[in-house]
Amino acid sequence: MKSADLLIAANTLWVVVAAVLVMFMQAGFAFLEAGLTRMKNAAHIAGKNVLIFGICSLVYWAVGFGIAFGDGNGVIGTHGFAPSTDALLSVGAAPYSFFSTIPGASAYLFEVVFAGVSLAIVWGAMAERAKLWVYFVFGAAFTLIYSVTSHWVWHSGGWLFGLGMQDFAGSTVVHYQGALAALAGALLLGPRIGKFGHDGRANPIPGHNMPYAVLGTIILWFGWFGFNPGSTLAVVTGDKLGYFGYVALTTNLAAAAGALGGIGTAWLVLKKPDVSMMLNGVIAALVAITAASGFVAPWAAILIGFLAACIAVVAVPLVERLGIDDPIGAVAVHGLAGVWGTLATGLFAVPALASNLATGSGGLVYTGSFHQLGVQALGLLAVGTFTFSASFGCLWTMKRLWGIRVEEHVETAGLDVSEHGMWGYPEFYIPVPGGYGTDSHSHLVGHAYRPEPSALPAAETEAAA
Repeated sequence: MKSADLLIAANTLWVVVAAVLVMFMQAGFAFLEAGLTRMKNAAHIAGKNVLIFGICSLVYWAVGFGIAFGDGNGVIGTHGFAPSTDALLSVGAAPYSFFSTIPGASAYLFEVVFAGVSLAIVWGAMAERAKLWVYFVFGAAFTLIYSVTSHWVWHSGGWLFGLGMQDFAGSTVVHYQGALAALAGALLLGPRIGKFGHDGRANPIPGHNMPYAVLGTIILWFGWFGFNPGSTLAVVTGDKLGYFGYVALTTNLAAAAGALGGIGTAWLVLKKPDVSMMLNGVIAALVAITAASGFVAPWAAILIGFLAACIAVVAVPLVERLGIDDPIGAVAVHGLAGVWGTLATGLFAVPALASNLATGSGGLVYTGSFHQLGVQALGLLAVGTFTFSASFGCLWTMKRLWGIRVEEHVETAGLDVSEHGMWGYPEFYIPVPGGYGTDSHSHLVGHAYRPEPSALPAAETEAAA
């Protein structure tokens, strides 16, 4: 076997392992989003991560991968739809000429898990009130929207790539895009019942399980070591062997700074070291360093992560004050932190690292030039305009034709039982011998909520009676 073949084999192994790490982030989102919402919707919210990844995987294979990374023009890929076996086993050949270090199949696996993460972000701001069928239709539509801008920024023939936009692993492409679609959904759905009072002030609707949210954040932090380092797509990057290790270091430093920035800012601004804000700080830092991880020095990674956490802590209540109900803070944590991370790359990109990655130029701090910062801002404007317009238009059409929000009684009862005919926590709702609310547990839990028989699934009504 030639040395070039060994290198491709090593690249393929690394990329597939990184893809598996990124896929595991779906578990992180499941825990995080279920934990930050109410128990009556826990199974629905956690389960949608499986549903949407299934939808995304099929749509991306059939159409999205070709749009994003198929050979084409500066705006869209026009080849590589429903790819053949030969196309998936080839390296650096049409229709996926862009991938010169790994076979097409490995490239598909790595890129589809990114699309799945962006789609997972969308539903955070739409949680607890969207109809189940919306996941199917908008999940497919957003996968295509995501694929178009992926081509612009990441494909070597994309028009933003040609301008030198630096988005190493997706602060713009994955997180900012997901947050904008989430914002469109939140605006069209409206707030959850009881979220805002008659005076317009937000009422707290706390999540039901903070340890779940903590576990979800740790899983996301873990998965990010596939997200950012895996985006090297090779074990040799430019003239650097094992460059992915450096990317992993900047990623970790930013996240660590985000944890401290989140809890510290919450202590100062909210007067309490809020655990949920610490978690938001970690995720916001990871979002921000995603664009910059291959381009910046360690000190800059720490600064980017810390400031991203500060932005998130301030922005989460700000979004509420604007009358937007975003149960998991997707707009602030993924959107605004994504904006900051993209712009920060234009500030702090080290010229030598930009040269090694053959993407763009050094940032303002090193060169004194606003050029790279301007390219980053243009990318945000272009991706933001397209993504929000397309997402809003799609969801608005769906709302006018069929309605995208569940009925009031469905929302009140909870989506677990109303949409799926089951509970995420059945003992809290279904009378069982020795269960919650019975004499044997009443001294521990007091008077547990027991719904009227009409609110239970038909199979459980007899037991409730």
